[in-house]
Amino acid sequence: MASGPTRFGFFIAPYHPLTGNPTLQIQRDLQLVELADELGFAEAWVGEHHSAGMEIISSPEVFLAAAAQRTNRIRLGTGVNSLPYHQPMMLADRICLLDHLTKGRVMMGIGPGQLASDASMMGVPQPRQRDMMHESMDVLTQLFRGEQVTAKTDWFELDEARLQLLPYQQDGLEMAVASTISPSGAVLAGRHGAGLLSLAASDPSGYDALLPNWKIYEKTMGDNGFPVDRAKWRLVAPMHIAETREQARREAEWGVGHLVDYIKRLSGMDVPWGDTAAEAVEQWVGPGFPAFGRATIGTPDDAIATIEALAAQSGGFGTFLVLALNVADWDATRRSAKLFAEHVIPHFTGANRARIASLDWANANSERLMSGMRAGVEAAFERHAQALQTALTPDSEGK
Repeated sequence: MASGPTRFGFFIAPYHPLTGNPTLQIQRDLQLVELADELGFAEAWVGEHHSAGMEIISSPEVFLAAAAQRTNRIRLGTGVNSLPYHQPMMLADRICLLDHLTKGRVMMGIGPGQLASDASMMGVPQPRQRDMMHESMDVLTQLFRGEQVTAKTDWFELDEARLQLLPYQQDGLEMAVASTISPSGAVLAGRHGAGLLSLAASDPSGYDALLPNWKIYEKTMGDNGFPVDRAKWRLVAPMHIAETREQARREAEWGVGHLVDYIKRLSGMDVPWGDTAAEAVEQWVGPGFPAFGRATIGTPDDAIATIEALAAQSGGFGTFLVLALNVADWDATRRSAKLFAEHVIPHFTGANRARIASLDWANANSERLMSGMRAGVEAAFERHAQALQTALTPDSEGK
């Protein structure tokens, strides 16, 4: 059987309605990371975006530095750094500083950049973005190892460059490359021994691509002399859970309209299923949304079933990340995280396996154990019968 994940976290783009207070929305993102730390989630990944209004964290490094001051043990990932938007030495310097500020809790996510509007504003040619990502990562991995780098491309140049401050983590900075449907991310990750971050796991096309992309990753890792470890594979999918499916869907109706509007305006096309919030939620949990895939909006049991299906489809992976979409209000979002920590995580980590085995043993031996306890009580009464009789007999004065 394919092994399910044993680590869990959040992937926070974030997505925020344009009708809310952006300062408070960012504060709630920090509170979500803080809550995740308190509840025992292992990771929180935070994205980088520069346009279109909904995804309003432009520097994951700055955000994660603030989050690190509010948390104690949760690992913090850039989800992801868009490499074509940065001079690689400057980016490497910021990541190393963050690694020291967090005392080694940093993970670096790698990607080409998601929003066409971001690339357009910076004059980054979209057909070149993946090639630029490869060129940058070639340099970044050398810099993080403490090597001196001289390199020249059509968009950056390094002349005997080296970092004055290396990562805090002595065994190397953990890196993970974003992968959706194409094999580009799997190839890049395999070339450098990085982990794989599958962002489109719940999209029908991304779901079908999980195993092919893993096989490409596995081969590329082997070709470059790196050991393959499924524990380094992370899958991302949208989820919101409540005590009942009906409640979860009602809660998701609160903000799903903002997400539908975002999809329509980014794509420039209308959709036939956004007339009502209930209809949009039905579409999302059924055929799914473009780019966002299918959502699990239901109970903890529904979340478990989705994750088990992903494990079976992929052949096994190490970490599941909940895509935080802010479709429910803040109170419902907090309850969803708590339900996930209370009921979903223990299912996969086996936290209650020994407790269940202990009760099963006690049940199987209940007749023997209870008869022994009764015999012990009877023996105690026999040993202390005289003392009991004396205590119950009135003295000479009738007391």
